[in-house]
Amino acid sequence: MGPMSLEPIRPLIQTVLHAVGLEVRRAKNANLEPYVLKNILNTTGASIVLDVGANTGQYGDALLREGFNGTLVSFEAIPDVHGQLLEHAKRRSRSWLVAPCAALGSSNGQIEINIAGNSVSSSILPITSTHLDAWPQSKYVQKQIVNIARLDEIAEPLIPANGTMLIKVDTQGYELEVLKGASGLLGRTVALQLELSLVPLYDGAPTMAEVILFAAAKGFELHNLIPGFRDKRSGRLLQADGFFVRGRDTPPLNA
Repeated sequence: MGPMSLEPIRPLIQTVLHAVGLEVRRAKNANLEPYVLKNILNTTGASIVLDVGANTGQYGDALLREGFNGTLVSFEAIPDVHGQLLEHAKRRSRSWLVAPCAALGSSNGQIEINIAGNSVSSSILPITSTHLDAWPQSKYVQKQIVNIARLDEIAEPLIPANGTMLIKVDTQGYELEVLKGASGLLGRTVALQLELSLVPLYDGAPTMAEVILFAAAKGFELHNLIPGFRDKRSGRLLQADGFFVRGRDTPPLNA
């Protein structure tokens, strides 16, 4: 007797799960960050991942859980958080590198960063009332002067001479400034993962449309969207992760 098929009872299973707020999807093509990221890495062949705005290493952990065995380089601006990231990466993998502590932008120097109570919402930019109303834990609790550097300069001594890369940028409204400072790397870049804001969450941050247009001008097509930050009261989507892949007509150049 062969294995029993779940098809006849699938609607019942889905109804029960929906009643308790759960949903089951096939992992291979599920519209969830780990699976979308894994598919893009497999499709593009990127062997280097730059994790900009790493916090304490959550993204790196997810990447390693999905079997990534290339070079991972993480970047974090806040000294206390950077120290935690450094220790964590050392314990997890010898191929997980952490760059010197610095914010990333379009120039080198120093800059003031706002530290949020939850640390992950920290930003160089002022936070908006829309963000605070939806997530009070994001409130800034202090300011700190940190170093700021261009991504293409700080990453150069850490990445292999060969191989293409995916650049993930999660810098709370500062994504385009980071990309402007990555011009020396974009020729080897085959994919981007960028935060996209549907409403203003930080003063002076680019809109979702502006980020998509900037990426398109550099030869990257929007490949997928993953819903992210929501206002729990209304259910309104405030932010999403955009996954971009280099268009077929703009192949990566040798760096």
